[in-house]
Amino acid sequence: MTRPFLPGDLDRKAVVNRILRVDQAGELGAVRIYRGQMAVLGKGKAGPVIRRMAEQEQVHLETFNRLIGERRVRPTLLSPLWHVAGFALGAGTALLGEKAAMACTVAVEETIDRHYARQAEILGDDEPALKETILKFRDDEIGHRDIGLERGAERAPAYPLLSAAIRGGCRVAIWLSERV
Repeated sequence: MTRPFLPGDLDRKAVVNRILRVDQAGELGAVRIYRGQMAVLGKGKAGPVIRRMAEQEQVHLETFNRLIGERRVRPTLLSPLWHVAGFALGAGTALLGEKAAMACTVAVEETIDRHYARQAEILGDDEPALKETILKFRDDEIGHRDIGLERGAERAPAYPLLSAAIRGGCRVAIWLSERV
């Protein structure tokens, strides 16, 4: 159920534009995180797992690229930053070891799980195809989180601090990408 429209609220089109803008940016960041992890861990035993998650994120990115093109939504102006920051985050955590890379995955995917759930709630019965896409991608993200947990994310060095920092960074990136 959607709340009543209040003065200063975005109209439905602006809300959908924000959703598409931030989701495209987030999937770009996810692709770059996994590419950074692959650059460090790709030849090891974690390589096939990371590659599979990266392939799913690439499908998500391609979907949002198509949707923002079809709907003529301006992407975030911060895409170049997310391109670099995503790779740096992925490579940096991978340099700390596979468990730290998985801790990164868990922190990001937990944040995105909540983010996509909120978006689905905001859409309500409007935009059923977009909502279905978001919920399908959310399921993929939850699967990535579960893989990270199974592969020892919580045993990463300084896990609580690392996880909190990454989740906080994701929330800031979401807020900025919706608006800039």
